[in-house]
Amino acid sequence: MKRSYVHGTVRHAPKGMIHAVRVKEELLGLDEIDQLAARMRERIEARGEVTPEIVVVQGDRKETLALFGAPYAVNLVRAAMFNAAIRWTPIELD
Repeated sequence: MKRSYVHGTVRHAPKGMIHAVRVKEELLGLDEIDQLAARMRERIEARGEVTPEIVVVQGDRKETLALFGAPYAVNLVRAAMFNAAIRWTPIELD
């Protein structure tokens, strides 16, 4: 089964970005979340960005929303989501 993901970015420094990957319509286990973050990190590094910060987002309501990644990156992504400051675009990772 092919999973559906969307991607968004949050600027956290003059030249730095935090990349958020949102899992659509299902919940992943911790191992799958780590694998997803690694695939996204490889994709971003291939474009030339050094040590990209990745946050994985899953859940469709405030009650089920869960964010995984470095604490400061999770806080920035959560704030951007709260303020509707992230534009989500579909992305293929499988």
